[in-house]
Amino acid sequence: MSPKRIEGNDQVQSGLRGLHKLLGHRTRLGICVLLARNDRLSFRRLKQLLEETDGSLGAQLRKLEDESLINVQKEFRDRKPVSWYALTENGRSALEDHLEAMQQLMKE
Repeated sequence: MSPKRIEGNDQVQSGLRGLHKLLGHRTRLGICVLLARNDRLSFRRLKQLLEETDGSLGAQLRKLEDESLINVQKEFRDRKPVSWYALTENGRSALEDHLEAMQQLMKE
């Protein structure tokens, strides 16, 4: 028995191609959504909101930073290092494209 062709398969394939590979991960998508809603957030605050471990969050932030979707600014407060993260224009565009592709897929 051959598989049935889904109507609108071309639109589905187009929608899937519109998804940003890095934003398919729950934590990375969450980081970008949170940063889109805020000018910047500290590592500590992201960790609290996303309920991630230091190592896991650090790895996901590094992947986004390596692709220029976010940037980091490091400073000292009360002699303690604080890392602030912000969404770049490239990151904002990637997030918007990813969310539009998801909406398109849901409509199909």
